[in-house]
Amino acid sequence: MRLALYQPDIPQNAGALLRLAACLCVGVDLIEPLGFILDDRRLKRAALDYGALADVARYASWNAFLAARATDSRLVLLTTAGSIPLHRFAFTAGDTILLGRETAGAPPEVHNAAAARVVIPLRASARSLNVAQAGAIALFEALRQTGGLPAM
Repeated sequence: MRLALYQPDIPQNAGALLRLAACLCVGVDLIEPLGFILDDRRLKRAALDYGALADVARYASWNAFLAARATDSRLVLLTTAGSIPLHRFAFTAGDTILLGRETAGAPPEVHNAAAARVVIPLRASARSLNVAQAGAIALFEALRQTGGLPAM
C-alpha cells in the first residue's frame, strides 16, 4: 500500500500525510511540481519528527511517476467526482491511493490513469474534505480491509 500526492501545494497537508504514512508504515510518493520546498518550516511543523521516518519517493513529473510504477499496482484516485463510495470499494494490499491537488484536484490524464475513482460520501451540502483528512480516512479503510494496520 502506498499514498501518492499529485502536485501538493499546501505544505501543512503534505506534512500531516507524511506523519500519517510514517505512523502506519506506508510509503509516500510525491509527484512534482510541489507548491513548496521540502524544507518548508510549515511542512516540518506538521510532520514533526515523523518526517524522518517516512518512506518518501519523489518524482519529477506525472510521467516519471507512471514510468516508475509497478505494473501490478492499482492506482485508486480519491476524488469528489468518484463513482464508487469508499466503503463499497475493495482495496488490495498493492494499491496506491492517489490524492489530487488541494486547489485544483486531479486533471483528466490523472483520472484516466486511475483503475478506480473512489469518493468519500458526504452530506449533499458539503463540497469536500481537507485532502489530509480524506487521505487519512481512505488510507485507514484500505489498511483495515487488507489487514495492513500496524500490530499493537
